Amino acid sequence: MESAVTNLSFLSQEADDSQPALLFIPDISGFTRFMHENGVRYSRNLIADLLEIIIEGNIINMELCEIQGDAILFYKLGDPPSIEAIVSQCKQIFLDFQNYLKIMQRDRALPSPQLSENKLTLKIVVHYGRISITQIRDYTKLMGTDVIVAHRLLKNNIEGAEYVLLTEGYLNTQKQEEVEKCFGWTQLKEGANQYEHLGEVKYKYAFLTPLRLLVTDPEAEHTTAKYPNTFSLKAKIGAPLELVLRVLQNYRLKPKWLYKVKRAVYDTKKINRIGTNYLCEMEKGGMIEMQTLQCRETPTRIEFIEKIANFKMFPNALLFFYLQPAGEETLLTLEFHYSRVSVGDYFYDIFGRKQIKGFMKTSLLQLKKLCEKLYQTRKK
Repeated sequence: MESAVTNLSFLSQEADDSQPALLFIPDISGFTRFMHENGVRYSRNLIADLLEIIIEGNIINMELCEIQGDAILFYKLGDPPSIEAIVSQCKQIFLDFQNYLKIMQRDRALPSPQLSENKLTLKIVVHYGRISITQIRDYTKLMGTDVIVAHRLLKNNIEGAEYVLLTEGYLNTQKQEEVEKCFGWTQLKEGANQYEHLGEVKYKYAFLTPLRLLVTDPEAEHTTAKYPNTFSLKAKIGAPLELVLRVLQNYRLKPKWLYKVKRAVYDTKKINRIGTNYLCEMEKGGMIEMQTLQCRETPTRIEFIEKIANFKMFPNALLFFYLQPAGEETLLTLEFHYSRVSVGDYFYDIFGRKQIKGFMKTSLLQLKKLCEKLYQTRKK
């Protein structure tokens, strides 16, 4: 039996301009506590980065309507995306979110508060109904009963902080057997909440916690058996570690070794700072945003990490550079990590992976050539 809200959503729409649409709201759990315990000055930059991570993880081409503190409202007009696409989308942003936190938690450049103690994570509400779109100056505003339903569901009876909640409004558009198939990695449970003026809203929900097994551990050895969404390349560079690291960190030199990059755009006042963003203008057009996440020295090696943003093929991918000294030479390992989890997605798993591996292999060879040339020039 459908809920009162679902029935309201699909009444005759002849008298208005409403349209069928997916409503998708990721919400950062633990946001209020984090802001309270760590202060605005520290919190705002990290929260801003996390919100950007969510936005960049949009793989089903939803429209961004607004950012409401710790939540983002996405919508997509027309027929509902498949349950497979929705689950892949939820996995994508959850893993991107957790991978970023994992690295920042270990980053000694951060102030004293420990991210692990604040338990920042994600909950996601998925609803399908009818909406009206209103333009108020330069802002797009969504209106309608279903918009209210989606927002109200952020407050519910679920005991937990990381889950995906799917309403009857959405689930009724999908085949039950397909829904069950796509949630084989966790348990799908039933729930309902009573809201004033809206009545009872029924839904199903699943905890995202099992996905933490796929989160990249920056302290562990990154084998393909443990992390299938990764590959590594190695090179011996005839130049000292200090020179190789300086080249990696020099934004001006990026076009000289990053394959197909025409030029780098960056703020000279912030160069080489942890958290700095810069843009790579590609030869065929378009910009890819990069961010320096970390540079850490251990007794055996130096680790340099960058994040690749707004890269549609692999959104929120990570680049790990491990540098080990070998006399006047440097042993360099380049690892590419992407967190896309897409069941049966042949293009990304086969063609896309092959393409990006070729891109990185060429870049590594060009980096080796550049470093060795600079070293020989310096020795003269």
